[in-house]
Amino acid sequence: MGGTARRAATATLVAVAIIVAALALWKLRVVIALLFLGFVVASAMRPSVEWLNRRAGVPKSAGVVLHYLGLLAVVGLFLYLVVPVAITQIDHAIGGQVPTSRAQLHHAAVHSHGIRHEILSAIDKRLRQLPSGASLLHPAITVTKTLFEVIVGILFMFAVGAYWIFERDATIGLVQSLLPRKHRRVTRDTWVLIDMKLGAFVRGQFLLVLIVATLLSLAFWLDGEPYWLLIGAFSGIVELVPIVGPLAAGAVAVGAGLTVGWTVALGAGLAVLILRQLQDYVIGPRVMGHAVGLSPLVVLVAVVAIGYLLGPVYVLIATPITAVVATLVDVVVRGRDPAEEEAPAVLFAGTGEGKG
Repeated sequence: MGGTARRAATATLVAVAIIVAALALWKLRVVIALLFLGFVVASAMRPSVEWLNRRAGVPKSAGVVLHYLGLLAVVGLFLYLVVPVAITQIDHAIGGQVPTSRAQLHHAAVHSHGIRHEILSAIDKRLRQLPSGASLLHPAITVTKTLFEVIVGILFMFAVGAYWIFERDATIGLVQSLLPRKHRRVTRDTWVLIDMKLGAFVRGQFLLVLIVATLLSLAFWLDGEPYWLLIGAFSGIVELVPIVGPLAAGAVAVGAGLTVGWTVALGAGLAVLILRQLQDYVIGPRVMGHAVGLSPLVVLVAVVAIGYLLGPVYVLIATPITAVVATLVDVVVRGRDPAEEEAPAVLFAGTGEGKG
């Protein structure tokens, strides 16, 4: 009886510990997602940081700083070249002469038409529902707090990416020391393979965003699509969301085209469709290759499942998470040797530094 009681108590403690751990991980899912994104950022930078270190003798710390400065430069160039035109198109979308007071806004909402009427009416309705007095401070405080949390999260992610450039191999070594000797090589090779896959995926996605945004903006401009730059930039950004993003881009482009005429809508739809085919059969294979080795069906299921379980924001990490799981299944379940897998390469060839 005593042995049975001890086994029951042990099983209960293990079950409770698992539940507590699961709840803790669920509560910390934002931090875990940011950590994972930091690892992904590091995997994207690592080949070029190591290339600069080998070819030009640039210290890895300086290489990381150069990458982040380059990212800031790209963002600054985008703000300088694209945002002014986008603001002009937004102003045109609501008809110019943006009202600056509540009375002007109500008058404009009543007497406007089309998209301008819809936008101004929605704003006017929300303003009339707002409380008055000191309670107005609460929404402002909430927005400021949310913005602060987003900024801190982004800084945390990039800080993790910088540190992981230097700490990955030491961490792999620590994990290896806890495993039987016969599993150590496969563990390191699997880890490095996952790192190369994630890096190739991120670099490929970045290129695809630029290519799609540029080509579709040009096509929409030639087609006479209204707000061609806004819709083209939107189409590029939503490339980050697998499957669903391109469908949303096509729907927005056709919808905006219908405000001008069916021929413009048809041209916009054809532009999206043609680019989609080029991307699937020409651009994608050349840019991405087989970076993650996942079928479209697997990606679709992963996107839906992660979006449903964790929320729409986490859809961005659906493909990388699925790539990690698929690689582990290949190695652990199917018995494939990670050292014999072809290393994916996008912009920079994947490096197996630290293998063995």
